[in-house]
Amino acid sequence: MEDTVPTRYWHALDRDRVQCDLCPRACAMGEGQRGLCFVRQNIGGEVMLTTWGRSSGFCIDPIEKKPLAHFYPGTPVLSFGTAGCNLTCHFCQNWDISKSRQMDRLAEHATPEVIADAAVRHGCRSVAYTYNDPVVFHEYAIDTARACAERGVRSVAVTAGYVSAAPREEFYRHMDAVNVDLKAFSEDFYRRLCASQLGVVKDTLRYIARETDVWLEITTLLIPGENDSPAEIEAMTRWIAEELGTGIPLHFTAFHPDYRMIDIPATTASTLRRARTIALGNGLRYVYTGNVRDEDGQSTRCHSCGALLIGRDWYALTAWGLDASGRCAACGTACAGRFDPQPGTWGARRMPVRLH
Repeated sequence: MEDTVPTRYWHALDRDRVQCDLCPRACAMGEGQRGLCFVRQNIGGEVMLTTWGRSSGFCIDPIEKKPLAHFYPGTPVLSFGTAGCNLTCHFCQNWDISKSRQMDRLAEHATPEVIADAAVRHGCRSVAYTYNDPVVFHEYAIDTARACAERGVRSVAVTAGYVSAAPREEFYRHMDAVNVDLKAFSEDFYRRLCASQLGVVKDTLRYIARETDVWLEITTLLIPGENDSPAEIEAMTRWIAEELGTGIPLHFTAFHPDYRMIDIPATTASTLRRARTIALGNGLRYVYTGNVRDEDGQSTRCHSCGALLIGRDWYALTAWGLDASGRCAACGTACAGRFDPQPGTWGARRMPVRLH
């Protein structure tokens, strides 16, 4: 299997160097050099993706773990990632994969067709490009999404949204749902802790919400003392309501000490609940808490009558109050999302799989 394939978004700078145009970093690379993401490399005067067909492993998860609360609840999703990332987040919770410089971690080889066939064989409604950011394996993700679409399998991207305009447009033509990690709502946070720019992520969110049919949810990992102030939550949730819409589900999840931020305490449940209250007060209809036990904060209620639409305990569904058309069974109000007439029954299981 060929691990190294040509990419499309780059241009020559001079006789010896090329520039990658996939994301705003615009990495300039001499012969043999790699970009910050580590997986895109100048080989023979072209930018090549060095991880096509190679994965850090495959696992069947509940779709709620991505997290997606309004995209075929209760169904299994086949999840995989590669190596590398185009951000430098000090708090990365998947740093052993996303920050990996060891290509031998990529022990699983699979073509897009093998992945799509495995999803069908295991009864997965969708495939998720996750663990590290699919922006950096753009070509592999799109090839896999095409193969999945031919077999009736949906594609889900879990991403930080740090991508340039042209590849962004191509990427989302092939996605059915996305969870964008909105890491904070200040440029200082993005610059200092991620070496990136909030404005780019806001552009990506606007693009998805306004110009595509892709189902969108947002996650913010609340880090004590960094991005959890009431003022910042107030500004962020007002922006989401005004710029993206009140029906966009928002997930506040708890930080745990990891990678380069092991001296920061874990986020308390009360901090998550406070953020949720602020967001609901600013008109967002679906706001969730994550990485803590909080059945009320993880369940979906009708924004019109308050009836319980989807009960959740962690990743397991405990109640279903939607009719066959995705409306509240009590009052008939539509719930935003993508729903089957009946929920899936996968539950909270996590099942690693080998594709060969």
